[in-house]
Amino acid sequence: MNPFKKDKKQVSIFVTAGYPKLDSLKGQLLQLQKQGVDFIEVGIPFSDPMADGPVIQETSSIALENGMKLGLLLDQLDALRNEVHIPLVLMGYLNPVLQFGLDAFLSRCQALSIASLILPDLSVELYETKYKEVFGKYKIPVTFLITPLTPNERVQRVAQVCQNSFVYLVGQNSITGQGYAINEGLSSRYAELKKLCGATPLFLGFGIDSKEKKEQAFKSVDGVIIGTAYLKAVKVEEEVKFVEGLL
Repeated sequence: MNPFKKDKKQVSIFVTAGYPKLDSLKGQLLQLQKQGVDFIEVGIPFSDPMADGPVIQETSSIALENGMKLGLLLDQLDALRNEVHIPLVLMGYLNPVLQFGLDAFLSRCQALSIASLILPDLSVELYETKYKEVFGKYKIPVTFLITPLTPNERVQRVAQVCQNSFVYLVGQNSITGQGYAINEGLSSRYAELKKLCGATPLFLGFGIDSKEKKEQAFKSVDGVIIGTAYLKAVKVEEEVKFVEGLL
């Protein structure tokens, strides 16, 4: 059963593991769960997060300086196994995962019941030709990214690969954290993309920063993922208030 298929629109929050402090993750996950978010995306800090904007890059750098490593992140999640009951998605880059050991990493993810993995630098082609079998062995679904400019045929291919998780729609063709308006043209394309995804849920990320934009997005997609705006609130210790205003 796909944990991302629900009969309501969903809200997810992205947190950077190890930010602002090395042990911040526990409090963040429990608070977000308490506030009623549908699932949480946990960012694995990386020195060169190419898909991420300056805010997430900065949080990643601080987390690495704090001493966050992939093994420690998995240990922190393991300690929370009986307390966090909503789906968790891990988002990171292929290099640290391969350095950790792909089998070892996926085995830990399986033990933690990780709902999906997002690896922006892993293409669908490379996944299907080289990694699909090992991901399947540990029953870890993958999530791939598309943009409004992704060709329709490729959208359908991605949706098929992501049938046990979701498709991540990058709201515009740029890095994360760039504000933009969801105009009529974008809304229309989002709705078209949702139709192309069929039964696979489609979640919109990159630039959702307000309740108004969330409600706009809800007209066309299955839910939203908020990262940069949440991390900005964390920086000024207003994340609880921010989430309250969003939901």
